[in-house]
Amino acid sequence: MIECEVVGEKLSLLPERVVYWAARKTLFVADFHLGKAASFRKAGIPLPSGSTTENVQRLERAVAHTRAKSVVFLGDFLHSADGRAPRTFDKFASWRQSREDVEVTLVRGNHDKKAGDPPQAWNVNCIEAGETLGPFVLNHEPGPSRGGYALSGHIHPAVRLSAPGEKSIRLPCFWFGVRYGVLPAFGAFTGNAEVLPRRGDQVFVIAEEEVLKVA
Repeated sequence: MIECEVVGEKLSLLPERVVYWAARKTLFVADFHLGKAASFRKAGIPLPSGSTTENVQRLERAVAHTRAKSVVFLGDFLHSADGRAPRTFDKFASWRQSREDVEVTLVRGNHDKKAGDPPQAWNVNCIEAGETLGPFVLNHEPGPSRGGYALSGHIHPAVRLSAPGEKSIRLPCFWFGVRYGVLPAFGAFTGNAEVLPRRGDQVFVIAEEEVLKVA
């Protein structure tokens, strides 16, 4: 992992595509998109299985490594109502049972509002965007907030890197601006969108299980 400082707070950025805030023993996760592959398969688009297992295993690695006591999903935890498949939900439910001591919060994103809240048995505290945790405002969509420094997801940020004589490559990134930060999409079956950071922004890419600072 690699550390950075945001509004005076030390944050650890993990290759699992999460942010760990040690002061509150909290993991921030954006765009989990549980059930996305299942919703595509239901629509008749053949996709290989395994993305949910990969996502849950990666989440567990992050929790185990950091010993986090809390996980905050910054929106789009569920992908769609069609993705609420029993096999998909069973995999996350098993993880939740094994980590019932971990507090889980969901900031409802645009996909969550259509997909519905997680099952009550998962004990997930569902909130609307704009609530605060210390100096941070918990959002889904990026943008400044009057209540503090906003943490968000939604756009699945990536930056393009190039070197002389080499083809450019686009990599998912953590992007921290002056007033808000954007986390990379956590879900294995998600795309990304190229962003254009401003001068002074902090940008960290994820490349081959490493987090590297590029700005």
